[in-house]
Amino acid sequence: MRRHAVLPAVAAATVLLVSACGTSPSAAGDRGGGTSSGAVSKASAVYDRINGLTGKERHDTLVRLAEQEGKLSVYTSNTDIDKLVEGFQKAYKVEVSVYRANSETVLQRVLQEQQAGYVGTDVIDTNAGELHIMTKEGLLAPYKGELRDKVRIQGQAEGWTAARFNVFVVGWNTSRVPPGDEPRSFEDLADPKWKGQVSMEIGDVDWFAAMYQYYIGQGKTDAEARDLFSRIAANSKVAKGHTTQGELLSAGQFAITVSSYSHTVDKAADKGAPVTWHPKSGQPVQPIVLRPNGIGLIKAARNPAAAMLFVDWQLTEGQQALADAFRIGSIPTADDPLAGLKVVAPPEQELLADPKKWDQLYGDILLSSPDRS
Repeated sequence: MRRHAVLPAVAAATVLLVSACGTSPSAAGDRGGGTSSGAVSKASAVYDRINGLTGKERHDTLVRLAEQEGKLSVYTSNTDIDKLVEGFQKAYKVEVSVYRANSETVLQRVLQEQQAGYVGTDVIDTNAGELHIMTKEGLLAPYKGELRDKVRIQGQAEGWTAARFNVFVVGWNTSRVPPGDEPRSFEDLADPKWKGQVSMEIGDVDWFAAMYQYYIGQGKTDAEARDLFSRIAANSKVAKGHTTQGELLSAGQFAITVSSYSHTVDKAADKGAPVTWHPKSGQPVQPIVLRPNGIGLIKAARNPAAAMLFVDWQLTEGQQALADAFRIGSIPTADDPLAGLKVVAPPEQELLADPKKWDQLYGDILLSSPDRS
């Protein structure tokens, strides 16, 4: 593969930030759906009021205000959004419209609308990198309360709150990897016996940065860390897209993936595919990379109460809807699938500050793969 093909979401989002921005939320013209100071003030009054409430008083007030608004616009990259919207609309008299695209496209649309002085959405549901950029641009309003306090610490971000996590795991095809032969550690994947049987994903720079920094923190030198990843890449085929990679794993095109989404593997297994990320005995390969996917309240939302109610709902009843879709919710439960496992998170701020560094480094690693053009 060509190095320039390795473009992480954060790097792409940073380019969009530079090219599309320039109008602050309070500076645009006063037009319908615009980002005028009046729109910001109106929404902020609602956010401030609800953020100061708790328990039944918060819920009842929020429901009343949201149902008075009657509408909610959601921009999202969540492929399971339909089930969430269906559950939310059953619970409340709020009509929800959804724009769904990949995370980079969602960010691009938000930034372009900002530049035009228009707000088309009330709430954003997408990946951490894009939400961090929206926070930096001053587009998101604070969300506070006892529900946020319950969220895993990795998901309590400045400006937004995680509703779910993408969990990167080492997965394998059980027809190609018999019980007892499963990898026990990430280092196992550098063994020449796995030559041509491993898959790495072309855009997983955030996963790579998390794992790379983990090994540096464990005492490896830069040279040692690069050597480890290069040896794994030398055993690997390169896939583009986790969905495609998951389908190929299920079909047995390769034996092991180094960074599958846990929900991709679990959904496939539920449908009968011979895949798993749990060995018959012992624990999964660790550390596991935990990347938050969250919700941000738009500062100049036209339906701020409905937006806030949607966040509250995702952190309560919505957590079960996410679990039903094999997603890892942001609030730990009694049967938490991550309990007792070592988890690490991508260095989001560093990825934002210097995306080219990590893009370049991951691209160099993938050049070790024989499956490149």
